[in-house]
Amino acid sequence: MRVADGWQDYELLDATGGERLERWGSAVLIRPDPQVVWKSPPISPLWNRADAVYHRSDKGGGHWQQNRPLPQKWRIGWGPLQLVVSPTGFKHTGVFPEQAVNWAFYANAIRAAGRPVRVLNLFGYTGGATLACAAAGASVCHVDASKGIVAWARENAAASDLAGRPIRWIVDDCAKFAAREQRRGSRYDAVIMDPPSYGRGPGGEVWKLEDNIYDLIALCAGVLNDNPLFFAVNSYTAGLSPAVMEYILKTTLCPAHGGHTSCDEIGLSVSATGGVLPCGATALWQAGE
Repeated sequence: MRVADGWQDYELLDATGGERLERWGSAVLIRPDPQVVWKSPPISPLWNRADAVYHRSDKGGGHWQQNRPLPQKWRIGWGPLQLVVSPTGFKHTGVFPEQAVNWAFYANAIRAAGRPVRVLNLFGYTGGATLACAAAGASVCHVDASKGIVAWARENAAASDLAGRPIRWIVDDCAKFAAREQRRGSRYDAVIMDPPSYGRGPGGEVWKLEDNIYDLIALCAGVLNDNPLFFAVNSYTAGLSPAVMEYILKTTLCPAHGGHTSCDEIGLSVSATGGVLPCGATALWQAGE
């Protein structure tokens, strides 16, 4: 497992009984997490002093119970980035801290390339990966179907003093955009994608990642140039193993571009126990041996 342990403004303090206890800057939050199936005794004293607790609703969604007033939004830092945190009605905060281990990989690969790098970031959310790539010197096309989320990503770019970097901000269906880029002959050195586990399209069509992942990867392989650098696929779908995603990358990319593939879970260290909480998976294709 690869662990995102380079944070200063974020800390997973403890985890038990289906919940995480987390520090986001100076704020301490409790959020549900279905991966936390163990029921060991809580260790951190901050369980009883959290600033806010998220409670799920039986009807979907939920709400935050604030034990003291919190700002609507605040910032946390990772490396060169400043990211806006804002607790939402669906328990998320706008940052997936475990993805920092991937941000570091992307940035290192771009800096080591020694050449201009164009990155396509699909399902780009609030822009952590986009900004890590831009800070490392890449030009980035950031695509997400949500206008509000893309606005949040642009706010993060401004907070990180990266608003002037070569970033295209696109509000669009990611698969449809990638298909148009392929037809237009637009080519990229790297592709990053973080597709949702489940969703519905504008016409009510159902999206399930395990049913669509192969076609999506095969489509996006068509926007790589003749000398690509990397291709990364992230997943939070429990029924889709990292090895399955790696197999798809190996069979779609290696015949055309050589290189090698890898896969692993990504996670966060739990300060109270020294254990690691699994938080999804990533499969990678990389150029070279």
